[in-house]
Amino acid sequence: MAYRIPFNKPTIVGSELIYVGQAVAGGHASGDGPFTRKVQAMLEERFCAQRVLLTTSCTSALELAAMLCDLGPGDEVIMPSFTFVSTANAVVLRGAKPVFVDIRPDTQNIDAKQIEAAITPRTKAIFPVHYAGVACDMDAIMAIAERHGLLVVEDAAQGVGAQQNGRWLGTIGHMGCYSFHETKNFSCGEGGALVINRPEFEKRAEIIREKGTNRSQFLRGQADKYTWTDIGSSYVMSDMLAAFLQGQLENMDAITRKRGAIHDRYMRLLAPLEREGLVRLPKLPQSCSPNHHMFYLMAADIEERTALIAHLKVAGILSVFHYVPLHSSPFAQELGLAQLHLPVTDNTSSQLLRLPLYHDLTEDQATEVAERVLDFYAARRRA
Repeated sequence: MAYRIPFNKPTIVGSELIYVGQAVAGGHASGDGPFTRKVQAMLEERFCAQRVLLTTSCTSALELAAMLCDLGPGDEVIMPSFTFVSTANAVVLRGAKPVFVDIRPDTQNIDAKQIEAAITPRTKAIFPVHYAGVACDMDAIMAIAERHGLLVVEDAAQGVGAQQNGRWLGTIGHMGCYSFHETKNFSCGEGGALVINRPEFEKRAEIIREKGTNRSQFLRGQADKYTWTDIGSSYVMSDMLAAFLQGQLENMDAITRKRGAIHDRYMRLLAPLEREGLVRLPKLPQSCSPNHHMFYLMAADIEERTALIAHLKVAGILSVFHYVPLHSSPFAQELGLAQLHLPVTDNTSSQLLRLPLYHDLTEDQATEVAERVLDFYAARRRA
């Protein structure tokens, strides 16, 4: 079905196609070409990051990070159950076990207060997920990690360009993982990046990312042979995609402002519903500077949310729910992970509804989406 107002829409905001043409004309369209190097430097400078390596996806970045954590059978990694499957897959692929804890009802982020109780002698890392571009409580998480000698990998797929206490998400933990998927604020269709915040990970990260070879060192003249030296995979982003991404990143501030204006419009127009206790709207801790990755509301229950989705669909508007909790998934049962009691996670999964938010969404379209939501609740009052 074609929607008048889709949930998401890829967009061109600057010189993306010009740069792609330059990448092809320059004769280096595969990975680690001139655009890859420039974009990595742009991200390092913008986010004050020690090292950034572009990858084929955030999934790839998470898998690379899991290898750098040296995860293996018997190891455990603490993470939220309310996340995309890639967070857990990166751990399971190494033979390790994800340990799920509940989330906070205000931010939908991992509840830092519950992490310490989940730590065992087998715990090796914490993978916090910054939901909707709003930061987890990283001060508390890093303090816990330091006390217990754990590594922290930030799943900042949705957090590119967001901050906590003046620090960019992805640069606070030992490593961070970004996404440039078409649904993200800054996109090249499919892509990601690994942010390395500790120098001891840099050399091996290059090797793993280059299929387990020392190719990067060889090309810099730091090795006399190009050979297989470690485990790895093909995690290098095409230079054509890096070229497209450069056009997006050159317009980061404009994209963020536009998304923020749409987010604020939704908040303003839907505030009466929250005042009446009909819905809950996103909450922002004072320490956080968001990137306005998404706008969501919390309906009363799954039945109400399903009815609202159908109501918007009739109007030609696509709205979507989000994650099915990983702890309740068939594969989690197959892995022998215990069925946990995570009430906030379960409630969030059944109540949360995401509204359209993308760069080309107009003020009139955003207003129409909000008005249709208001109409839905007005009709329920009359019923």
